[in-house]
Amino acid sequence: MSEQVDETSAATTGPGPGAGSAAGENPLAGEHAAGRGARGVAQSRSLFDPEILRSAIAGSFAKLDPRVQVRNPVMFVVLVGSVVTLVEAIAHPSIFTWGITIWLFLTVVFANFAEAMAEGRGKAQADTLRRMRTETAARRLGAAGGEEVVPAAALAKGDLVVCEAGDVIPSDGEIVEGVASVDESAITGESAPVIRESGGDRSAVTGGTKVLSDRIVVRITAEPGKTFMDRMIALVEGANRQKTPNEIALNILLAALTVIFIPVVVVLQPFGSYAHGQVSVVTLVGLLVCLIPTTIGALLSAIGIAGMDRLVQRNVLAMSGRAVEAAGDVSTLLLDKTGTITLGNRMASAFLPVGGHSEEEVAAAAQLASLADETPEGRSIVVLAKERFAIRERELGGAHTFVPFSAQTRMSGLDLDGHQIRKGAAEAVRRWVREQGGSIPAELEGIVERIAKAGSTPLVVADSGEVLGVVELKDVVKQGIKERFEQLRAIGIRTVMITGDNPLTAAAIAAEAGVDDYLAEATPEAKMELIKAEQSGGKLVAMTGDGTNDAPALAQADVGVAMNTGTSAAKEAGNMVDLDSNPTKLIDVVEIGKQLLITRGALTTFSIANDIAKYFAIIPALFAATYPQLEALNVMRLHSPASAVLSAVIFNALIIVALIPLALRGVRFRPSSAQSILRRNVWIYGVGGVLLPFIGIKVIDLILTATHLY
Repeated sequence: MSEQVDETSAATTGPGPGAGSAAGENPLAGEHAAGRGARGVAQSRSLFDPEILRSAIAGSFAKLDPRVQVRNPVMFVVLVGSVVTLVEAIAHPSIFTWGITIWLFLTVVFANFAEAMAEGRGKAQADTLRRMRTETAARRLGAAGGEEVVPAAALAKGDLVVCEAGDVIPSDGEIVEGVASVDESAITGESAPVIRESGGDRSAVTGGTKVLSDRIVVRITAEPGKTFMDRMIALVEGANRQKTPNEIALNILLAALTVIFIPVVVVLQPFGSYAHGQVSVVTLVGLLVCLIPTTIGALLSAIGIAGMDRLVQRNVLAMSGRAVEAAGDVSTLLLDKTGTITLGNRMASAFLPVGGHSEEEVAAAAQLASLADETPEGRSIVVLAKERFAIRERELGGAHTFVPFSAQTRMSGLDLDGHQIRKGAAEAVRRWVREQGGSIPAELEGIVERIAKAGSTPLVVADSGEVLGVVELKDVVKQGIKERFEQLRAIGIRTVMITGDNPLTAAAIAAEAGVDDYLAEATPEAKMELIKAEQSGGKLVAMTGDGTNDAPALAQADVGVAMNTGTSAAKEAGNMVDLDSNPTKLIDVVEIGKQLLITRGALTTFSIANDIAKYFAIIPALFAATYPQLEALNVMRLHSPASAVLSAVIFNALIIVALIPLALRGVRFRPSSAQSILRRNVWIYGVGGVLLPFIGIKVIDLILTATHLY
């Protein structure tokens, strides 16, 4: 462990900087992630990529198989209806019967196209992953310690394999011996290598990644064909996607509405005959298709698939659609302080002198004591001394000795030209000063206490038995994080900061960051109790974690996002894996889940509103001749009953195509209350859904009339 980490840990009860964060192992992760381009699983493609478009068109016709269509009751009814009208068109051919037949058939094709487009984006990403996967030879350790070369497919769970620089790790596992630099760009798209080592929370390695340096021994944790890469491919292409509870419930509702409308439409035949009107079977089928919720029935599956795809684009893999949907209903977020709310490393922010000394004296001594300290905290002291007082790093002449940090002394420093310079935990330096025959300035205790209460870490600096002052190390809260918490609060989500720090430090950082609550001196048991307490109140909880000790809480949480850099136990326990290992991603996951639910609700509202408008378009046109009173409802003044039905069927098909981009991209998410979202949906998609068919059907009717088809 680094010197400065232990010094700051000694000054507080919390873990050292960087705990639970990938920032310590890869300081350029953000820069590389921003410029990732087309690398990695989150390869970005345009909405209508030509390759995906060609595949989706072919898939649209392949999905016409009744065994596939029967999974979607609404579109299955449309398919059956198109077969019925086809028989009528052959028996009694006319422009009307063939027009209805063709547009009913296209309605099913357009619905299949929406689903195929959503699936195509995932399949394209899965193909990229398959090209990365190669057959790998593994150096398996035998019982006697010897090595044998075997195919990766022959490895069993529990086998030990040796990997050295240049080797591809044959399968998922845990490092049990050694430390190495590993290239994980095949999985994450991140070009910078990461450090993996035995023990702790950085021991997990993934099959298909490459060792760049040193030698490690890996214990295999996955069965052949069930590696993380295999799971990624299956999840990305949607092969394992199951309908979520809300999606199933909505499907049941749509099926029920469809079943209700079938007898309603059927009885119109004898009703029309009784009224001396003529209502053909083709007209009735067209009417049925227009009245059932075909719009949302066509797009529902695509909305769910696209939601998972949006997560993949953020380099997050959801193990099920249920997890994405649950993210949208989350009401409590548990967030690690380090790396999520703060930057992950305590940084020097002030030099506070005591005993008549100056800030510059404190800065000069602290800088000397930090020259051999390569931790972010140590380097921040050197940088602050340079910025405040133009004190540059010096070449040490003469006899000098660096004093390394130890758990016993809790200090480090430098012996130079008869000076003994020390910096470290307040109590440790006070004791050392007294042992040197020095005295403790009266104001020191007050400064140390004030810094601790403010949530910072005090490091006392002394020179040859004389206290010079204190260096304040501060947890730097990420820029903009407070505003994001305010947005989450606006949509009813409560944020809780989880930290190992003492309550005073935790309270100060929580106040600065703007979280709603905090859990200090957190243990695995305390996290579990907090999650269960929230869930007992009917709330859904989301959290992130990367260690084996996080696994129970990740499994208990409704949405558990495991870091890819974490242990296998954490990744198995969570229902999402963040390939970038960025704890802040949890906020994005919640927003994507919200967007999924909002999109589904908006398009459902639009679909039902569409049906209301079609009632006024078709029913008056059909029966106005028999019942003149209905003419008052014929506000569109459509040309004829036949053109009214055909115009409505054409509009019904075209609106599906028009809404495909919205279903795939999702309705734009704006942090606001549930009442505000509902109000916006009603006005935009409810009222808009009522008005648009009036305009669309009338325009189509005018075109049909102008072309002399009717």
